[in-house]
Amino acid sequence: MLSAHQEHQAALEAVLEAARDETARTWLTSALARARSAAAEPSRPPTAAPDHAPPAATRPGTSAAPDHAPPTPAAPPGPRRGPAPWEPDFAAAGRHLGAEHADSGRVLLLVAAAADVTTLTRLYHRGTADERRAVLLALPRLETPASAAALPLVEDALRTNDTRLVAAALGPYAAAHLTPHAWRHAVLKCLFTGVPLAAVDGLDRRARGDAELARMLTDYAAERTAAGRPVPPDLTHALALTGVAVPSKEV
Repeated sequence: MLSAHQEHQAALEAVLEAARDETARTWLTSALARARSAAAEPSRPPTAAPDHAPPAATRPGTSAAPDHAPPTPAAPPGPRRGPAPWEPDFAAAGRHLGAEHADSGRVLLLVAAAADVTTLTRLYHRGTADERRAVLLALPRLETPASAAALPLVEDALRTNDTRLVAAALGPYAAAHLTPHAWRHAVLKCLFTGVPLAAVDGLDRRARGDAELARMLTDYAAERTAAGRPVPPDLTHALALTGVAVPSKEV
């Protein structure tokens, strides 16, 4: 089995090889270098006091500090604020790599930059649908999988009717962090909107023994049957995965 680093390198090589031309490959190589450089930078320190600020001893209402007074300790560096230099590359990936490779290029940029949740949230909410999709696809590849901090992005995507976003949202990150209630409704959302359940990572594991999911699926199947509409094969498959017996007449 490939390690995460090996998978990343393989994806990089695939995108570089498949990029449309030498110009595209050169652009991606430079963009990734900018992202890695930003990831390696220390946190930006807080803004220093203006040079023209008078010393404490000369400010109204203050007195000179004694010569033996210890120096005031400097404040610790704060987190980086605002967009990083590589973020315009994230938006420009489609123009440089083409629609076919933009997703992969953007994911590689996020991984190279070790994008944190603040950055992911900014890129997601300010981005186009394609950029939002890339953020969702990158979640399992970043340091975020152990944390549910990025879950609001998944939940936002699941509220849309954009099937590409719904499918991208239901990867390994969602499988690990969605609550049972939210996950069941995500499965139903796929059935409602025509997203193949193959997009739902961990479907067989999470569906197993889930009586509530079986009930929801059975009710939905009964509604379709009553309306004279066919029951999607994906619904029948998901119901079978639960292992919960239901009356055959209801499906």
